[in-house]
Amino acid sequence: MSFREPHELHKRRSGRNIGLGLVLAAFVAIVFGMTVVKVTRGDMEPPRATPTPQEAGS
Repeated sequence: MSFREPHELHKRRSGRNIGLGLVLAAFVAIVFGMTVVKVTRGDMEPPRATPTPQEAGS
């Protein structure tokens, strides 16, 4: 049993699908990289309910 040859429309769309997949992968990589940088810098602190004495004095 052999597979049929792909239709011409499928061949044309494969290039677009690969390009869109690469763009999506790049977007995910950028968001992941920004998250890693933000977490390692220590910017991900939970909000405080009460101000610290330094914040209250200013």
